[in-house]
Amino acid sequence: MRKDQFKINKGINRSIIFKGLRAQYIGYMGIALLADLSIYAVLYIFNVNTYITLVITLAAGGLMAAFVYHLNARFGEKGLIKHLAKGKIPSHIRSVSRKVFQSK
Repeated sequence: MRKDQFKINKGINRSIIFKGLRAQYIGYMGIALLADLSIYAVLYIFNVNTYITLVITLAAGGLMAAFVYHLNARFGEKGLIKHLAKGKIPSHIRSVSRKVFQSK
């Protein structure tokens, strides 16, 4: 490659994809894995049987991973944020006076 030629990065402004997860779902999976590690640590500290700890940890991790992949498939990259925001929109607005809308 000559000195005056540059590689073009064609992935600019694309969302990050890792193992099928898009955008914020990668962070949600990381949080789920940390929660799973915390569950294991608490069970280990309380001297729960190793096999019971293993079964509980694997089941919880599998359920959390399945839930995050389900959210990713259902809502997509920005759909979960829009779904959560839609619930905060009031169904109607009631105004007692017009002073708020009149400016001087």
